[in-house]
Amino acid sequence: MMLNDLSTPAIIVDRQRLEANLADMQALAERESVQLRPHTKTHKSIRMARRQEALGAAGLTVAKVAEAEVFAEAGFRDIRIAYALVGRDKLERVARLMRSGVRMSFCVDTASGADAASAFFASQGLEADVLIEMDIGYGRCGIRWDDPSSIRWAASLDQKPGLHVVGILTHAGHAYSGPQDASEQLREALERVSAEERDRMLDTAISLRDAGLEAAVAGTLEISIGSTPSISAFTNAERQGFRITEIRPGNYLYLDMTQVGLGVAPIDRCALTVWTTVISRHDNQDGSQRFFLDAGKKVLTSDGAYGAEGYGQILASMDPMRALEGTLINGLSEEHGWVRAAADVEVAVGDRVRVVPNHACVVVNTQSALHLVDGNEVIETITVDGQSRVL
Repeated sequence: MMLNDLSTPAIIVDRQRLEANLADMQALAERESVQLRPHTKTHKSIRMARRQEALGAAGLTVAKVAEAEVFAEAGFRDIRIAYALVGRDKLERVARLMRSGVRMSFCVDTASGADAASAFFASQGLEADVLIEMDIGYGRCGIRWDDPSSIRWAASLDQKPGLHVVGILTHAGHAYSGPQDASEQLREALERVSAEERDRMLDTAISLRDAGLEAAVAGTLEISIGSTPSISAFTNAERQGFRITEIRPGNYLYLDMTQVGLGVAPIDRCALTVWTTVISRHDNQDGSQRFFLDAGKKVLTSDGAYGAEGYGQILASMDPMRALEGTLINGLSEEHGWVRAAADVEVAVGDRVRVVPNHACVVVNTQSALHLVDGNEVIETITVDGQSRVL
């Protein structure tokens, strides 16, 4: 099958770019002496997870219990839910996975959440591996890394029946904010957030050891960090016997316009594109033109990208990967991509174009399958096994 044989819209993954991205991240993990536990929320694919595992990944990260179930059913045996679990129904499903032989772990960050998990697993005669989620600057979930009362509370979790504190975990989501002022360059911003993420987690480990947390005292504390932008600038370090033990990037295998805008990678490393057809074209009174794609917000997503206008970048060519100048995807309705274009852009109804989306993770979850290509040849159709598994 060739690319033009596919109906549109379709999600396309370039094999050479994919393999280069996978290899680069595995090499970074090995160079910095950390385990790579990739976040599967980006691909939600058993096929892709097996490829990551074959290259050296140690375990998987998921966001939801349903995703853990998908990968456990496929034979994966070390799954980390990088999310605070609340609700008996979810804890019951984790317990079932534990009894089936899967090493499960998940996050806690509140007294009420930890108490509920403790009571449930103790009543089941089980001990669940948990990681204390830390807020090292993003301001989402997690306890403050620099709050002594929070550290004392975290250390006390060792005393709760049914829970085994194995580590600490954070997500440096503020790496997606870019430079903090006009004087800071893109790379400097990534390096700053990455260093903060590393150093604050190491400081937390020391504080937890001083507070008596068993895993920290024993030197077995797992210290898990993640976010593709911050990991792109990551270097490990030792502080009082502690080092980062695990990284959890997700977007790195596909990349997207957000990563391009942040300076994580050039556009030529983006492995995932949307294959779409021009379904309508009209001239504007000001001399420009507008045309419409058969990929709207249900495919391209309405997410913006740091440092970029519009909802993705239309490409003029793939080899080399080059933007189609004079075009802007300036609007989306459910099934239409609205494009404003200069008068000299040559486009006709029926033409097909490729778009690098702003946020690959969301795009993948809109589709049940994607297509792996080598040049213009479709070499494999890959199921998105965890699509819409959100519970």
